[in-house]
Amino acid sequence: MLYGAISNSWREQLASKRLIELVEEAQRRGARHVELRQTCLGECETGQGDDWRPVMAQLKAIVDRFPSLTFDLAMAWPCLSRPADPMGAQFQAALAAAKLVGRTNPHLRVVDSAKFDAAWEKPQDIPAVAMGVADLAREAARQGVIFSMENSGQPIRSMAMLVKEARSRLASSARPYLGLCPDPTNQLRSFPQSNPLAELDAVPLDIIKLVHFKQARAGKPHPTVDTGDLDCIKMQEILETKGYRGVAIMEIPPHSDVFNNLTASFRFLGAAAAGD
Repeated sequence: MLYGAISNSWREQLASKRLIELVEEAQRRGARHVELRQTCLGECETGQGDDWRPVMAQLKAIVDRFPSLTFDLAMAWPCLSRPADPMGAQFQAALAAAKLVGRTNPHLRVVDSAKFDAAWEKPQDIPAVAMGVADLAREAARQGVIFSMENSGQPIRSMAMLVKEARSRLASSARPYLGLCPDPTNQLRSFPQSNPLAELDAVPLDIIKLVHFKQARAGKPHPTVDTGDLDCIKMQEILETKGYRGVAIMEIPPHSDVFNNLTASFRFLGAAAAGD
């Protein structure tokens, strides 16, 4: 796996440092990939909400500075809970930025924070508006961009079902571009009686486009990937057994000592700077 960091871990540091400095420190601590998350891009973004836009020149400066790192772009996009226009200015800007930072393997991850009344257990439970992700994925595929989704209001099994249903509406050439970013710890918080690792194990490998590691203890965020509510070592083993060779992000919470926490997280998973 390609172990990495995410810029929303650096909320505190972005108040006094440029993003490019923080990426440099993450690389020094062993990150081989950085997820650039909307709202935590410093000089590389402007505006908020629907007015958010990436600053392409600043993103290019970061990508050019770190040729040995890989990057993806992540943004808040309510694609499951309201109609989303694949040709709209914001989505098109995000695709352009994903292509810039992703180089030969562009990837746009979207997060819809909406909560739902219940878990989707069968295709008929999926709201019609959520099936609009097929249109977004179709446009992303047309531009050669992987399109993955995350939503903590639905368990992994339900999101995998959504991908299967949305893929059925796509041409065969576009289907591989649509997938998930599973986050088992998020699921455990929303569905404490569920077994997110078993659900992760059941997801077909080609649906998993990126994964997030994080930890909680007694339901509260823990500063490092370590022991706690979720068995992170078992999660790692499941992914390795499945043959997953993609990106694994340490989505650790903001902290004044976040980079030491990042180092500790890599160490816990045995993810040295050279990777596995």
